[in-house]
Amino acid sequence: MDLQTLIPSPDVIPVHWAWFQGLLNVTFVMHLLMMNLMLGGVLICFVHQLRGTTSEVDRFIVGKLPFTIAFTVNFGVAPLLFLQVMYGHFIYTSSVLMAWVWLSVILLLLVGYYGVYLHGIKWEVLGPARALVSGTVACCFLLIAFIFVNNMTMMLEPESWQRYFDHPGGFLLNLSEPSLLPRYLHFILSSTAVAGLGLALYGDWQVGRGNEKKSGMRRLGLRWFIGSTLSQIGVGLWFFKALPSHVTSFSGSGLALLFALFLSLGILGTLLSLVFALARKVRITALVTLVTVISMVGVREIVRLQYLAPYFTPSDLELQPQYSPLLLFLLFFAGGIALVWYMVRLVITGLEVQP
Repeated sequence: MDLQTLIPSPDVIPVHWAWFQGLLNVTFVMHLLMMNLMLGGVLICFVHQLRGTTSEVDRFIVGKLPFTIAFTVNFGVAPLLFLQVMYGHFIYTSSVLMAWVWLSVILLLLVGYYGVYLHGIKWEVLGPARALVSGTVACCFLLIAFIFVNNMTMMLEPESWQRYFDHPGGFLLNLSEPSLLPRYLHFILSSTAVAGLGLALYGDWQVGRGNEKKSGMRRLGLRWFIGSTLSQIGVGLWFFKALPSHVTSFSGSGLALLFALFLSLGILGTLLSLVFALARKVRITALVTLVTVISMVGVREIVRLQYLAPYFTPSDLELQPQYSPLLLFLLFFAGGIALVWYMVRLVITGLEVQP
């Protein structure tokens, strides 16, 4: 079967595709950071409660999870929309092929969200049952992440879509993809690393304000960051080796230099962040980690382009110039960022008065 017949025709776009690519990357970095804080926070809390080492750090995490979930969901809307603008004919198809699984994300999110509020409001009442609640929340969010990774990999492999003719029930998953598991673990370990770094940053900030009681939070956060990042090195190598040869070979491709640059920055940033974390230089570690995240998002986009190169490139999108929607979006985007920053400042003000 000619695979091109399975790929729908893309929609026209109102401005050059580079605008959408840039906005996709910018908004995805914002979503990724919040998602890592959310998922990593849930996992750290669950592991502590499973070990029976629950402390005030876990109470702190639970109290902030409603904020991080709200920011994660809202910050996820824009990159998903830009992904649909550029790659809608791929992501819509893969979503339909796994329709029932994809729709279950809504139910899982509702259960997880309710569990977070139950965990926080009934903290004292739950007692030993906290681990059961946090475990349920962790399972919900881990399943959501697994579903997303399945969809994002299946959209890259139109050849896998042919399985629909044997299994047309809307339950297709991309379990045979060699890079699925390392890609999934890559995101999970990133979340515990970033969440740990978030704890370390808060603890360091409080210590700088004279609250020495928070030095334990700084140490705990750095331990999570260092352990997760060290594990990430092995998973990252596994992930890279699992990618198809046509994705990692750039013969005659202008993307080769850009890929090498982003990948080198990502590797160097990972190593430097470990060095600074071991030296307990928390703020420099956070800055280097941010650069590393941005670099790896760049690597991710190039890998996606390489996967789809046999079927599609963004330059194939038909342009029908219409600039007013973009200008309107940029205005609302700037206003939204200003509003979010105002809300973050309110949260920080609340943190300042905490013991």
